[in-house]
Amino acid sequence: MKVLLVYAHPEPRSLNGALRDVAVLELKAQGHEVQVSDLYADGWKSHVDRADFPSLARDERFVPVAASKKAFETGTLTEDVRAEIEKLRWADALILQFPLWWFTMPAILKGWVDRVFAYGFAYGVGEHSDKRWGDRYGEGTLAGKRAMLIVTAGGWEEHYAPRGVNGPIDDLLFPINHGILYYPGYDVLPPFVAYRVDRFAESGFDPVVERLRQRMRTLFTTRPIPYRQQNGGDYLIPSMQLRPALGDPGATGFALHVNNEDHATADSSTSGTRERASSPTPESPAPKPHTTTLGNVCLE
Repeated sequence: MKVLLVYAHPEPRSLNGALRDVAVLELKAQGHEVQVSDLYADGWKSHVDRADFPSLARDERFVPVAASKKAFETGTLTEDVRAEIEKLRWADALILQFPLWWFTMPAILKGWVDRVFAYGFAYGVGEHSDKRWGDRYGEGTLAGKRAMLIVTAGGWEEHYAPRGVNGPIDDLLFPINHGILYYPGYDVLPPFVAYRVDRFAESGFDPVVERLRQRMRTLFTTRPIPYRQQNGGDYLIPSMQLRPALGDPGATGFALHVNNEDHATADSSTSGTRERASSPTPESPAPKPHTTTLGNVCLE
């Protein structure tokens, strides 16, 4: 299978850099083809402006959505954007890897999404009628492919628990998992998250590496998060409200859009963020994180 890993960290000698290398080595050991888009190393342009649409007339008002639609339809997107779109078409699975900065992805990765997820490619596709509201949320150009996040966070795991002060990690990542990845059709896997990485002792590296290797081994067998498909009957069209009979009465928020009713009957070993077991495979030693350290403190 083919895997695209989009990597967003400015320091190649960081823990993130080491985890990226672990993921790539394990995927290749499993026989997969891998491409890496290293956004900082590539000097990725992280904002959308007129320069992204060279065919736009100088005196024409710049409307990003309309310009994106026209450029995609006419094949006039910039070369760097076209190259990333071709990688997404090529890949059977997409991995986004990043440190959690201010509760979201770094700006350079958000800029990759803003520029690459063009109108007509990642959104604005499919029929709009009284029965369908476009091909999105489980349908779309990227349907049938898989996606997952590799995330590092400085806070404790407890801080991101359901009652943690930072908010549940599943809620914090929902706009990415559901709003960016599920929207154009990806089957989205539970995220891989490493916590307390700004206080990461070397003794804690090997367990994290083994967890990551396990997720790479099961990239194509792990059960996706059971998000509700927009056009699958759970939502009223055109209001896009979840039908009253679905979900817990009185419940609101992101969790409503996960179909736990059906998922509860599935194999519990693949639910939530648990990793499935698999047969061990021959492994090369994990690359150690080339991090900047002060005692047991290391930069993520």
